[in-house]
Amino acid sequence: MPAFGLPAVLAQRDWHKAVWVLAAPLMLSNIAAPLLALVDTAVIGRLPEPHYLGAVAVGGMIMTAVAWGFSFLRMSTGGLTAQAAGAEDWDEVTAILGRGFALAAAFGLLIVALQGPVLWIALRLVEGSAEVERLTATYFLTRVWGAPASFGTFVLVGWLLGNRRPVATLAVQVLLNGLNAALSVWFVLGLGWGVFGVALASVIAEYVAFATGLVIALRVGAGHWHRLTAKAVTDLAKLRRLMALNVNIFIRTAIMLFVFSYFTAQGAAQGDVLLATNTVLMQFFMVLGLALDAFADAAEVLVGRRIGSADRRGFYEAVTVSSFWSVAFAAAFALVYLLVGGLIVDLLTTLEEVRAAARIYLPWAALLTLSAALAFAFDGVYLGATRPDIMRNAVSLAAVGFFLGVWFMMARWGNHGLWGGLIIFMVLRAAVLGAALPRLHAAIPERPPRAAEPA
Repeated sequence: MPAFGLPAVLAQRDWHKAVWVLAAPLMLSNIAAPLLALVDTAVIGRLPEPHYLGAVAVGGMIMTAVAWGFSFLRMSTGGLTAQAAGAEDWDEVTAILGRGFALAAAFGLLIVALQGPVLWIALRLVEGSAEVERLTATYFLTRVWGAPASFGTFVLVGWLLGNRRPVATLAVQVLLNGLNAALSVWFVLGLGWGVFGVALASVIAEYVAFATGLVIALRVGAGHWHRLTAKAVTDLAKLRRLMALNVNIFIRTAIMLFVFSYFTAQGAAQGDVLLATNTVLMQFFMVLGLALDAFADAAEVLVGRRIGSADRRGFYEAVTVSSFWSVAFAAAFALVYLLVGGLIVDLLTTLEEVRAAARIYLPWAALLTLSAALAFAFDGVYLGATRPDIMRNAVSLAAVGFFLGVWFMMARWGNHGLWGGLIIFMVLRAAVLGAALPRLHAAIPERPPRAAEPA
């Protein structure tokens, strides 16, 4: 990309405001999402036997894996919507929502239809007592009926985000988690429905959140819905493009899941203490991820709209400012971890061996936050550009670097080498994605922007 002057770009207050208007509510939304599992755990944890808690943990893990696997519905919808909105193609904006709903319904009903095999596979992978498996089946076979609504909400959140409605996405998440919390308390502690009550509360909350999001979307698109046609929704060329985007995002996500699973497995192979140590320190990274995901989402919207409006300079400025805040946040987190990370570890565990080991490896957790900053931001850029194929290629190359690095370094430096491999993975992702930015920038048609202000 041409150098328009980094100091000049960073001095533009409007761009910083544009990033934060999107990122701030998205951070709150990201924080709200994990509360669903926490509420279920807190409520079911008041029951007398440990197998209740174990069943909710296993069942929740299965549903989280399913949701994570189909999160591409949100990612692809957000980038496509942002581009169409930037081009002021409102017919396509409405058609994108229709296509997204069609896919969400198809995938949701597929998961419901395959609930038996999915449960069987999951229980073979996570072995528990007979009582835990029985209650896990109760939880999952109830909760799975919320999949169509959950997938539909993914589409709605992506569509609202592409239309620059981050507060609306926050409202949907707050409603989902708040209603789930209230119903869980009522069903479990009030009515005594146990594991079934926790699962039913989640299902009801998912459908109410979906319905609310749909009402919001109808209001956002008011004046355009009358032009939505079945022909536009079923446009085969655009459906094929949407499926190609989703497949590439799914492959990228699956590779990342495999890398982090391998990291956990290698920690376990070194003994319980190092497994626990790595698990505690990875919580630091997961917390940071909530912030970095918000900046990635902001980049997705801003970049998508600039590409849609054929604004080359706006593209450069959107990439620059969103990346700046991603790095700045990561640097702040890293500093906090270095200064008070030991105290945070003490809050997370009372095991002295784990506390001591965590202090040794704490600098790696801080370095991981810094190394991940640009990778997160660039992911948002390529989602906004609807080029997940480049993301797929980047994560594939980075995974090769990770496995080679772990193979070489763990033999010499043990757990230090394992963390070093994860750093290599993040740095390679950012490097490959960064190297492709000039080509992405050059592909934008040269037309003057339609708006004087960013976003």
